[in-house]
Amino acid sequence: MPEDDTGDEPLERTADSRWEVARPDGTSLSGVRMAGFRDRTAGGLDMRVLPQPAVIVVIGLGTAPVTVEGACGHRPLSGLVAAMSPGPARIRGEGVECVEVALSPRAAYALLGVSPLELDGSITAFEDLWGRHARLLREQLADTASWQERLALTDGFLRRRAAGAPPMAAEVAAAWEAIVAGRGRVRVGDLAASCGWSRKRLWARFSSQVGLTPKRAAMLVRFDHAARALLAGAPAGDVAAACGYADQPHLHRDVQALAGCTPGALAGLTASTGP
Repeated sequence: MPEDDTGDEPLERTADSRWEVARPDGTSLSGVRMAGFRDRTAGGLDMRVLPQPAVIVVIGLGTAPVTVEGACGHRPLSGLVAAMSPGPARIRGEGVECVEVALSPRAAYALLGVSPLELDGSITAFEDLWGRHARLLREQLADTASWQERLALTDGFLRRRAAGAPPMAAEVAAAWEAIVAGRGRVRVGDLAASCGWSRKRLWARFSSQVGLTPKRAAMLVRFDHAARALLAGAPAGDVAAACGYADQPHLHRDVQALAGCTPGALAGLTASTGP
């Protein structure tokens, strides 16, 4: 796949000593980041799912499923695919061991096999998306003890899916890159003018290939920067000013809409809640 600007690293509340974290020596695909996680203490995972400018795929390796709690109730899943803006949700589990893959919008469009729009802003079962191929990969990963071998297997699986995958429209890719470069502080009219399309055409093509409208994508990228700053301990008023919000109430509304909590509650999240 061609190169693309995937922005910052996926938002992680990183592991303390209870989490074993493995990263690959390298990946052959642009816009793809992956890591392996294992709970050394076999303690419980209780993690709020935060929207971020990437589609997140989690492949569970243990025998016990994780439970996703959201608008659709409680669902036990052995693996999941979270849309970029999945709605307020929590993931709970015991003795979690998994491979996590973060896909940029361009990588997601090539690898998912469906339009990101079909994820419908939700969390989907891993096997519902990739069927028997997902089940086979999960079995292979569970039968392999080495993290580097597991990550290489996952990389090979994704490379096979990428072969012959349809490319994202160059205009859509450029619009996404402009949103990322501007940290979400862009105007849809300016994006349309830069690629020579009408606002209506950009809205339709961007939505079908990214899974969000251009306006919602800009809102998400701006939120991502704000969430990082809040988690790092920056005061909400400073975050609002630095990230391009009109004022602190504007930040509050966006965080409430995207994360389902207040900026104060988001800032209180700690590394101990999950990987």
